[in-house]
Amino acid sequence: MTTRRAFCRGVGSLLGATIAGAGHAAWASDNWPSRPIRIIVPFTGGSGADATARFYAEKMSPMLGQPLIVENRPGADGAIGIMAVKALPADGYTILQGSIGPMTVNPAINADLQYDPMRDFVPLTGYGRNMNVILVSNESALNSFADLIAKAKASPSGLNMGTFSPTLALTGAWLAKLAGVKFTNVPYKGQGQVMTEVIGNQLDFGMVDLGGASTLIRSGKLRALAVTGDTRHADFPSIPTVKESGIAEFSQYSWNAFYVRTDTPAPIRAKLGEMIRTVMTSDATIRALYAPKGSEGIPLTPAQMQKLQQEEIARFRRVAAEVGMAAR
Repeated sequence: MTTRRAFCRGVGSLLGATIAGAGHAAWASDNWPSRPIRIIVPFTGGSGADATARFYAEKMSPMLGQPLIVENRPGADGAIGIMAVKALPADGYTILQGSIGPMTVNPAINADLQYDPMRDFVPLTGYGRNMNVILVSNESALNSFADLIAKAKASPSGLNMGTFSPTLALTGAWLAKLAGVKFTNVPYKGQGQVMTEVIGNQLDFGMVDLGGASTLIRSGKLRALAVTGDTRHADFPSIPTVKESGIAEFSQYSWNAFYVRTDTPAPIRAKLGEMIRTVMTSDATIRALYAPKGSEGIPLTPAQMQKLQQEEIARFRRVAAEVGMAAR
């Protein structure tokens, strides 16, 4: 907890001084915002992305003096919502809730993508990052990641893996290749469905976001075999990483960021980014939003977020090629 708070506060303070003055004169003479602002979430209502977008909308609305309205535009692995934002004016009245899947994985596995995540949009800042976790039922005979791999190696048809996004399907295929085993991906529409099927022993295991699974892990309904971060999570110190469990090359985080159209005026982008970081780095947000989910804020500048995004696109293209899922 202390490490997460220090990270958010330290980076947030550093960036605040840099960005607060950007376009200040232009901002002072601008009447934006003069009407409600929309946050378009390219996923279903009730998802983790949706809940977080609504949290930020509630906190930012009084800061902007206008309502922030969350709209869900799910479908096509996030592409429907993203195309909706692309079609709207770049006037600062529409914010995109973007995430690792539609902004980095889709370009690696979909040759017919109708948007360019690097060219069409610019990040305001990252707002959240969390590890993924490999889960089994609490009744499972598997007690460790080593047990999982051993069972997969002993099974001619491999193991059934539940996921709810192309990102996790690709991540699971990569993990299977590194481990020299076979996982058959079973896709679901949401994380809750994956966890329900794991609890009911309908799947050998699931790979989901740690944040969304934290409550069921703490309650003992699910057993966590490994997390996908570089180090163990501070809130779950007893769960080993995949790295320390024998796959040294493997590391994976899910992340989210707020975006706007690239040609949105710079003073508006700077003001929105400043407000998002203010909410993100507050103690109240850390206690209410991040700590219960085992996640953390990532208050990066737009340039830093773009660099991360470009690196992730390159990494997923390489991984997709390695596992035979590359865009054609």
